[in-house]
Amino acid sequence: MPRAIRLYVDGDACPVKDEIYVVATRYGLPVSLVANARMHVPEGFGVELVVVDAGPDAADDWIAERVAPGDVVVTADIPLAARCLAAGGRVLGTNGRPFTEDSIGGALATRSLKEHLRETGIHTGGPRAISDKDRSRFLSKLDELVQKSLREG
Repeated sequence: MPRAIRLYVDGDACPVKDEIYVVATRYGLPVSLVANARMHVPEGFGVELVVVDAGPDAADDWIAERVAPGDVVVTADIPLAARCLAAGGRVLGTNGRPFTEDSIGGALATRSLKEHLRETGIHTGGPRAISDKDRSRFLSKLDELVQKSLREG
């Protein structure tokens, strides 16, 4: 029997938790919501809240150490996305754009460039607010990734 897939959520600033719960419930998938602080988790949705130490990469490390091929990770953190892809996971950004082997190199390079610009005092702006279109795209792409993992599992 194939291993059941799991959804991992980098939960501290995740704006699409409700959408994740909808998809997880639809497919009966367990969810690990990983955060540095306690937060409300609805009962009856198969969501496990994992509270990790407050270190800068504690949640990322917890997820990266557990993700397995076919699991789906939701994060806006590009280095975490790269680690999860390397472990065989599927990764979806909170804006509904998937991270892939083909796109992760460019995403890491852009992140590095922006970090360098910030260090030199140039304001690069933060991420834009999530729109209804982003939420819709996220929901559709998450469903698509889960279906793909279930088929290939």
